[in-house]
Amino acid sequence: MGRPTKPILSRGRICATALAIVDRDGLTELSMRRLARELGVQVSSLYEHVKTKDDVLHEVANTIMEDVDVSGFETGDWRHGVASWARSYRAALAAHPQIVPFLAYGPARREASLRRADAIHGGLVGAGWPPRYATLIGASTKYLVVGSAMSSFAGGFEDDVQVYVERYPHLAGAHRLRGRAGVIDRDSFELALEMFLDGLTALHARVTAPQKPAGS
Repeated sequence: MGRPTKPILSRGRICATALAIVDRDGLTELSMRRLARELGVQVSSLYEHVKTKDDVLHEVANTIMEDVDVSGFETGDWRHGVASWARSYRAALAAHPQIVPFLAYGPARREASLRRADAIHGGLVGAGWPPRYATLIGASTKYLVVGSAMSSFAGGFEDDVQVYVERYPHLAGAHRLRGRAGVIDRDSFELALEMFLDGLTALHARVTAPQKPAGS
């Protein structure tokens, strides 16, 4: 029998299978042995395409970050840029919450992450933000988004009313939160983002205001 005309493995197929494992079973359940088994190959075959499990995870993270839209910064409106980036970033992470802890460490050498970081920083500096503030805004937005994507506030409450009655009178309606977790978590993120942007708008006015001559 001749060799197959198409390779059994590719980085794309490895990445997709690894992401499926993480989405389904969690980050700690991904191993090179488990990945090889699900791909139907020997572990040694994987090493022809990827070096380590971290190499696989960076490939997966790069794929996820490709879905994050930073084109809003091209308009020159930094507030719109931050808002659209934050919403797109949250959506991309929320689709794959199990891998968020890995993504939270930073861009490393991932091409997709670094291209977006470059566009965000350039867009903010181009809109008048000093470079230091542009860095701080990028970091602060990441904290807001990653915190929102990693866990659900509303989903953390029990839906048994008996947990709250009598002992926690101010939480009388808390048993309803889990059933509305999607809406509550989305609206909470939007509230935090709006307040964050309002604060930045006030700060932007101060840092871009013309400096008065000394002694005037």
